[in-house]
Amino acid sequence: MKNTAVYPGTFDPVTNGHLDIIKRASEMFDTVIVAVLINRTKKPVFTTQERAAQIKACVKNFKNVKVDSFDGLLADYMRRKKAKVAIRGLRAVSDLEYEFQLAHTNRGLNKDMETVFLMPSAQYTYLTSTMVREVYGHGGKMQGMVPPRVERALLKLYKK
Repeated sequence: MKNTAVYPGTFDPVTNGHLDIIKRASEMFDTVIVAVLINRTKKPVFTTQERAAQIKACVKNFKNVKVDSFDGLLADYMRRKKAKVAIRGLRAVSDLEYEFQLAHTNRGLNKDMETVFLMPSAQYTYLTSTMVREVYGHGGKMQGMVPPRVERALLKLYKK
């Protein structure tokens, strides 16, 4: 039986912290699906297709990592993909309560689903996509916080 994990998120944009989690998850599971959420309550700066393409380019050397997108409930998506494990990153204690709520809600919706929490490497502990968008939106640069391809896309986007 294949051990498939899903790493869901908005990834707007994907950061080096996300890639750190993806790399470590790929070493733990047979298959990791990075699932880009189509979240109608957020106004992403990159389209779903752009976010998926950015991630695909960043993980092309990971043979067991796939990139997909989904709309709706993660619990339903996990059933469709026959995945049992959701990967979630925990950066700081402030993430814990929200992530526990999500994990318990998801398990209530899909009793076969487990959530595994991974902490990012220390240098990414406080890195968020929101922070990256804010910095680039005000003309700053966060070299080393996002992959070069994503940094170029952000610079282009915010020069408009």
